[in-house]
Amino acid sequence: MTKRAGILVAVGATVAGLLTAAPAPAAATAASTPPAPKPKWTDCPTDSYPTLQCAKVRAPLDHRRPSGRQITLALSRVPHTAKTFQGPLLVNPGGPGGSGLSMAGFVASSLPKKVAAQYDVIGFDPRGVGKSTPALDCLPGHFDPVRPDSVPDSARSERINRDRAESFARACGEKHGDVLPYMDTVSAAKDLDVIRRALGSRQINYFGYSYGTYLGAVYAKLYPERVRRLVLDSVVDPDDVWYEGNLGQDQPFDDRHKAFAAWVAKNDAAYGLGTDPAEVEAAWYRMRAALAREPAGGTVGASELEDTFIPGGYYNGYWPYLAEAFAAYVKHRDAEALVEVYENFGAVDASGDNGYSVYTAVQCRDAGWPEHWSTWRNDSRRIHKKAPFMTWNNTWYNAPCASWPVAPLEPVPVNNRQLLPPALILQATDDAATPYGGAVSMHRKLKGSSLVVEEGGGNHGITLSGNDCLDEHLAAYLTDGTVPRGRGEADAVCAALPDPKPLPAEKAAAQSVDNSEGSRLHGLLGFRR
Repeated sequence: MTKRAGILVAVGATVAGLLTAAPAPAAATAASTPPAPKPKWTDCPTDSYPTLQCAKVRAPLDHRRPSGRQITLALSRVPHTAKTFQGPLLVNPGGPGGSGLSMAGFVASSLPKKVAAQYDVIGFDPRGVGKSTPALDCLPGHFDPVRPDSVPDSARSERINRDRAESFARACGEKHGDVLPYMDTVSAAKDLDVIRRALGSRQINYFGYSYGTYLGAVYAKLYPERVRRLVLDSVVDPDDVWYEGNLGQDQPFDDRHKAFAAWVAKNDAAYGLGTDPAEVEAAWYRMRAALAREPAGGTVGASELEDTFIPGGYYNGYWPYLAEAFAAYVKHRDAEALVEVYENFGAVDASGDNGYSVYTAVQCRDAGWPEHWSTWRNDSRRIHKKAPFMTWNNTWYNAPCASWPVAPLEPVPVNNRQLLPPALILQATDDAATPYGGAVSMHRKLKGSSLVVEEGGGNHGITLSGNDCLDEHLAAYLTDGTVPRGRGEADAVCAALPDPKPLPAEKAAAQSVDNSEGSRLHGLLGFRR
């Protein structure tokens, strides 16, 4: 995941148990845990979310030393309005490195009003992110264009990319060496428990997308008795943290790129790039080769082109905008169109620098990575032969972990056979960022969980994005804990939404992404995980 700069979505500025009729869940905490000061909520409304409130809580940098150095965690809240109060619902957009402050407003406004009104919907910036302090920013401008071509054609070009990755890792150690040992998922999960205590709640409800599913599963492993409801959407495979998981994305993203090419071919009347998907895909790679030689507008080279089209693997709602710029360049050598779509979908701003810094800090610390660069090289070469769209781009994105200045930890085994209430797991079969097998694995590890599948869906992040069938399961679960029960691998199956239709050329060229539920959600989730 990295937060891209300019996706034009209409969102506000960032700033399981039984149904209860009590005014709030009991404020009991374990005797061994210190009390946490209550957050001081202040109004921080936006045009989109006028009831949003903000606060900060303090947490130990090192949870083994609760009285030692403290960090701050930025929170947001849309408070409940119903007499029936089901407690706090913590929401997370993924990453690691995603800011969650706007997620509170999005989730509260996207759920059925009767359901949302029963929860305090709580967004938060995890440690190191956004408005939490200290916020990481290892090497500002690391993604500034034009970067070296991601696909090495010589030992020298490979060395150039390795040097960039090593420079980033070294800069992180020099700038944030005092914090990096505590940037990991277990520490972030323990922060959630600090938030729980500060909210005065015996249990939390949790709703996470993407990497947020892993964060939620780790919290549930550490504190199963403190979980009331657990929603996991687009699920990280807990057995592949993190090197194997990133390798596992490359083929599915190539498949999604082929699906995009097939969609462009199907809509040849709009784009004029041919009716054969293979021909369309070949035209894209010819465009890539041309940009490697001469970047469009001096800005969009081969690596920037990949960055621009990778979001289409996360959300097909971006396809009409990407296709319009693709066709404009291929047919008219329109560099301006490519630069604009890059700025809207591929460029990395200051929040993206922060997000990538946290992404690397957490993933590099969470688990071990190959010690020898030959392993990275050989795996990348092998996969690139079959899946050239994103393989090397993904390799360099994670390559700082090959020389990270802090030793890795052992991943947490998230299997949970006791105490945990039924969890609701939702997954699209063709999700590239978190492939389907990860959801099946998580379903098997969480006793009593229920798996709802979007058959044929390829988007990453599938609830609250326009699929009524999925949203009905989510609403039922948050209302009274109801989960579907089936006899097969999946407990319930929903049909995927249809692919988008081409937009009028002038609207697509304007790159003004519509205000649909899917666009709003995916503008918040960002990319990578």
